[in-house]
Amino acid sequence: MNPKHLGQTSSLPASPEEAVLDYVPNPRQGRPYLVRFTAPEFTSLCPVTGQPDFAHLVIDYVPGETIVESKSLKLFLSSFRNHAAFHEDCTVGIGERLVAEMKPQWLRIGGYWYPRGGIPIDVFWQSAPVPEGLWLPDQGVPSYRGRG
Repeated sequence: MNPKHLGQTSSLPASPEEAVLDYVPNPRQGRPYLVRFTAPEFTSLCPVTGQPDFAHLVIDYVPGETIVESKSLKLFLSSFRNHAAFHEDCTVGIGERLVAEMKPQWLRIGGYWYPRGGIPIDVFWQSAPVPEGLWLPDQGVPSYRGRG
């Protein structure tokens, strides 16, 4: 596994489909532990209006044989900046791609989207039931309260 991005100059992929995610060996195989990535400034585009949409993403996973390399994940998530898709498609699609490529023991993603048309949309997906005995902290993102 030779990472394409780690230690290299990398440009922002034009689309999520063009983004290459790097995976490296899990340094603690055989020990169930939780990895959390938080992307509080995730952006994509509304597929209808072309206006920007903003979300706070939280990705939790229990590694299998590999872990995702964080620079490649940042580039992948940033590639959505000019990608037009509904909140549900972005959130679930990110989770499904990570599961398909990385093959973690378990993964969940929470997409806490800021209001569109006055209604916040939160999207949650997980790959399987939570592994028994896993310490699973709250994702720490409060429900949208607006100005109240």
